[in-house]
Amino acid sequence: MRNLFLRGLCLAAASFILAGFTYEAYAAKPLTLRLGHPMAPGNNVTVGYEKFKELVEQKSGKKIRIQIFGNCQLGSDRVTTEAAQAGTLDMSSSSTPNLASFSRAYMAIDLPYVTDPKNQEKLYKALDEGELGKALDKVAEGIGLKTIMFSEYGYRNFVSAKKPLNDVADLMNLKIRTTDSPVEVAVATELGMNPAPVAWGETYTALQQGTVDAEGNTFSLLNDAKHTEVLKYAMDSQHNYSMHILLMNKKRWDGLSPEQQQIITEAAREALVWQRKESVKLEEKAWQAFRDKGIQIHMLSPKQREELKQKTEAVRQKFAREIPAELLSLIANTQK
Repeated sequence: MRNLFLRGLCLAAASFILAGFTYEAYAAKPLTLRLGHPMAPGNNVTVGYEKFKELVEQKSGKKIRIQIFGNCQLGSDRVTTEAAQAGTLDMSSSSTPNLASFSRAYMAIDLPYVTDPKNQEKLYKALDEGELGKALDKVAEGIGLKTIMFSEYGYRNFVSAKKPLNDVADLMNLKIRTTDSPVEVAVATELGMNPAPVAWGETYTALQQGTVDAEGNTFSLLNDAKHTEVLKYAMDSQHNYSMHILLMNKKRWDGLSPEQQQIITEAAREALVWQRKESVKLEEKAWQAFRDKGIQIHMLSPKQREELKQKTEAVRQKFAREIPAELLSLIANTQK
């Protein structure tokens, strides 16, 4: 009996210890978050998320890990954002034009010429520390998401595979690839172009096959995505500023511990500062790549740029009625 009792104690102790080890192993299991985005390798958005991953894992001692699926591996930014909404993906990065499909409030950022590169630092401050960032986060929460990072994307320029773009009139009749953004479609229409919404992953082929003649995007992304192989002409229209916003499923975010949320927030803030500086370098590199490829870049005169602004005024007026007035006011304040 005594031996049986001792044996029972040993088994109980072993079970307790094993259970302890199992609990410890479970408790130590890292949190893995999956992030999907459509941007090409080496792009400013891509490298920004790579820096974000590095900082999250460093600050958490690898207790939080980020798995990045870029270059449309999980689909377009619209597809990944739908997945983040549904909770089948943790995080998605989407351009602000494509976010218009989820909330028309995001069109405020994409209206033509509502921001100017000379006021970029004021815009950053309003996004990072001011009411503009808070207002956009409320928009995200309204669609079941949480804003993690306002990634720098840049100013779009018109480019063509068909004809020189030496004047505003040269844009007429071009078949131009756009996103599904109502703003982008309206801008193209007002400038006399024929808009054709095409998914980003299909745009290179569309240009190559002549399905579209032109597009509007940052030189940096166009260079990274090798569109320079089919493009021939460009103009520095800088017709709208855009961001790639990193969003997380709101329930997933709320389920994180305060410590985990703090680590992710701090990592995103530091990664963004780094990414914005890197974006300047990458855009300069892309401009040189355009020249090296023999792409003709027309620099707009002040008169031509003003003509573009006037021709797109109807777009600003039309969509101002569909966008929260508070957002438009907050953006306008950054340009004073």
